Amino acid sequence: MATVIQPGERTPAPEPLTLVQDLVNTVDLEMEQDALTKPADLSAFCADHGLPSLRFDRADLAEVLILREAVRDVCQAHAGIDVPAESLTVLDRLLADAPLTLALSADGGATVRPADGLTGVQALVSRLAADIATSVAVGNWPRLKACAADTCRWVYYDRSPAGRSRWCTMSLCGSRNKMRTYRARS
Repeated sequence: MATVIQPGERTPAPEPLTLVQDLVNTVDLEMEQDALTKPADLSAFCADHGLPSLRFDRADLAEVLILREAVRDVCQAHAGIDVPAESLTVLDRLLADAPLTLALSADGGATVRPADGLTGVQALVSRLAADIATSVAVGNWPRLKACAADTCRWVYYDRSPAGRSRWCTMSLCGSRNKMRTYRARS
């Protein structure tokens, strides 16, 4: 799977948010292009992101596509739009089946990681959960946002000093919004 090109030459999210960002951005809503149309696409995506040997069927793919949109909704909440209750329900259900373990190191460090022996959707969701938990601990999880434009909703990493960006890029969605606002006032 090719490297995801970010709009407006944005820099991709730092690790460990890359998997989360890339999964949500496997669909381009404006262009109606989805990189995950069959189970093999999902297996290839996972292999490209350090999860080799995961295999999925059609039901698994459908579940991951639902997960993808629920995570997009959470990222949009980081830009000020409330998460729909249905998305929270989906995430609660999937995350309940995604066990994590806390690994301690000899130097006193600690990391959250997926439990051993997981396969399929459970392995992918556990990895996402571990990456999100790590990002929450570091403090950069709220900077992973979905564009506020309903037709876009591309997930980007907000590197602005104040962390108040709302658009994937000002030259695209931000400019369109400003123009719509201007026309509405005219």
